[in-house]
Amino acid sequence: MLNRKEILETINMVEKEHFDVRTITMGISLLPCIRDDAKLTAKLCYDRICKKAENIVKVAEDLGSEYGIPIINKRVSITPASLLTSSFCGKEIVLAKALDDAAKMVGIDFLGGYSALVHKGMTSFEKSFIESIPEALAITDRMCSSVNVGSSKAGINMDAVALMGKIIKQTAELTKDRDGFGCAKLVVFCNAVEDNPFMAGAFHGVGEGETVINVGVSGPGVVCNALKSMKGASIDEIAETIKKTAFKITRAGQLIAKEASKRLNAEFGIVDLSLAPTPVMGDSVAHILEEIGLGQVGAHGTTATLAMLNDAVKKGGVMASSNVGGLSGAFIPVSEDIGMINAAKNGAITLSKLEAMTSVCSVGIDMVAVPGDTPASTLSGMIADEAAIGMINNKTTAVRVIPVPNKGVGEQVEFGGLLGSAPIMAVNQNSCEAFINRGGRMPAPIHSNKN
Repeated sequence: MLNRKEILETINMVEKEHFDVRTITMGISLLPCIRDDAKLTAKLCYDRICKKAENIVKVAEDLGSEYGIPIINKRVSITPASLLTSSFCGKEIVLAKALDDAAKMVGIDFLGGYSALVHKGMTSFEKSFIESIPEALAITDRMCSSVNVGSSKAGINMDAVALMGKIIKQTAELTKDRDGFGCAKLVVFCNAVEDNPFMAGAFHGVGEGETVINVGVSGPGVVCNALKSMKGASIDEIAETIKKTAFKITRAGQLIAKEASKRLNAEFGIVDLSLAPTPVMGDSVAHILEEIGLGQVGAHGTTATLAMLNDAVKKGGVMASSNVGGLSGAFIPVSEDIGMINAAKNGAITLSKLEAMTSVCSVGIDMVAVPGDTPASTLSGMIADEAAIGMINNKTTAVRVIPVPNKGVGEQVEFGGLLGSAPIMAVNQNSCEAFINRGGRMPAPIHSNKN
């Protein structure tokens, strides 16, 4: 339990440093709902979500009031939906509508898991499912989608990589009235994890229990504030302070997670300690890096600084809880971080620099707006590059990129809320189409052969 001193510290973090529980996510297995008929499967999924998650919003609100810690999002993740639709190819949209309706009925912010895992191969029913994603995201409001195209053990499915570039383009086109907003609900992974509570990539893995509570905590402002009094301190002293701060944040998150699990009659899964920023001033991962000593994020030294931050966050979290999981580290989404937004506007951050940073942080090229006329093959090239970083380094990487229809470099796109805004960034104009069109599977690295 938290002692009096920890409680007072937590109150200060909430009131002055933007500390919050970013999400309580209930993972629900929908495997019992599988039927041959699309409408029946959809109905059973709807009913099961509504029953299991009927109290998640109320419990989150009660806990927020009782402990004085804001709980920002209430979410549900489900069994990867491609496993549910194998017997009714071409009718996947029926399930998508039911999932979105269920999310609205229980009052959650997002539902994740309209997902497919095709890192080694892709069946005909999985291809059909992936091809349904653009329409599914265009006609739904709260449903999110993800596709895993590679892993350190299997290599990279280049056929899936090529397909996902086209899917992103189609999704942008079908939601062009909202500046391609559908793409903000779609992420392409390498080494996707089964207990991630953060959207858009959350899904409930087949290795998970029937109903599980995973909590994502976030505190960039807390970490940044802790460093303000450390002018002149050495890097190892900075790392130690970050580690101790992450410990406090994780302890508070675990308290909420365990209590939520009891009240919702679900297993306690994990606490994901990810420094997830918002567009609000004082809640920026970029500003942490600048507090450590960068003139602006993107300067030489940025990747090294981010590596130290990410490592210290993980070490502090593991000290605080034996159930740390998900992604746990530092997120660098461009549109959701005021410091990243400013750096992109100033040209301090480019796609190439972002790619380098993703080799040491928690996710990848995230919430990046690019010109609407970017070729599908170029989007696939970005996915391939990120997947390669994840595969070789045995870490999760991802791409959530938005080709904004009818807009070009330097223009601004507004998504609102936690998704923020972003300047449209320049893309390398040299083609990689011939490479992407080769298809096949990129072999796994030699160090994957561990058995």
